[in-house]
Amino acid sequence: MNKAFFFIILGAALWGTISWYVKNLYAFGFTPMEVVTLRAWTTAIILLIYFLITSPKKLKLQSVGDLKYFIGTGILSIIFFNYCLFTAIELSTIPIATALLYTAPAFVTILSFFFFKEPLTKVKIVALAITLFGTCFVVGLIPINLQSIQIGSILFGIGSGIGYAFYSVFSKFAAKKYTSLTITTFTFIVAAIALLPFFPYSEKIHLLLDPTVLLYAFGLGLLPTAFAYIIYTYGLMQIEASKASILTTIEPVVATIIGIFIFEEAFSLLQMVGMACIIGAVILIQLSMKSNKESQLLVNKRKNAV
Repeated sequence: MNKAFFFIILGAALWGTISWYVKNLYAFGFTPMEVVTLRAWTTAIILLIYFLITSPKKLKLQSVGDLKYFIGTGILSIIFFNYCLFTAIELSTIPIATALLYTAPAFVTILSFFFFKEPLTKVKIVALAITLFGTCFVVGLIPINLQSIQIGSILFGIGSGIGYAFYSVFSKFAAKKYTSLTITTFTFIVAAIALLPFFPYSEKIHLLLDPTVLLYAFGLGLLPTAFAYIIYTYGLMQIEASKASILTTIEPVVATIIGIFIFEEAFSLLQMVGMACIIGAVILIQLSMKSNKESQLLVNKRKNAV
């Protein structure tokens, strides 16, 4: 297997293990917002150490005004999306929460239409329809089963998808001046600072002295966050972004396996069909983006040849 493909798949698979750490931290009495705080702080510390060792010069703001980008990625995206995702996991199941998170590419498509004037092509509209159809299967709207529908988990799950989509919007502005890894580092630093007032130190500080809690907290910041993003970025440097995005669909598969086999959570055949629809829509969007880029390159070549 190509090394780049391996790193992309490994990074995405590690992202899929996030729920395992979250569930175990819940068992110690931490709330969703407290787990978000632990993830932000441990990730910020790990990425900061990594940068100081490898390339300290890159860890510098080119302008104080650039903080607005990282307030967007750190607070409006990372904090919001993590809180929604972890709450959805608490209210429903890991497979359902992960499936709803993967509606993010659909929201990216919509937001890009308004913010970047990217065309809403027929393929994208079809992908949005498939995403909506798949989401209805996952949450129990098809077939209609009012007893199984949990409005809270649906709203938080979709909220996680919207929050995750915001990261693409804000990071696209920041990418004009910073590398993706630098953006991620500043994102988690801003998120960690913003979350300082929300952790009940007097009540929970004794838990942080527990070696098992520290293992889960730093494990959450290291493996499925900092390390996963570093190796994903390394792989992304060697292959097309569209191919990388398709490979990352391994994430919900890993998360679903963890939910079903480790935490024994229910996930019906119809919900699996729904997740397959959502993943299929992600792949369709990425393939259409690749096709559009190739068509544009061909047009440019013809223009240059004239």
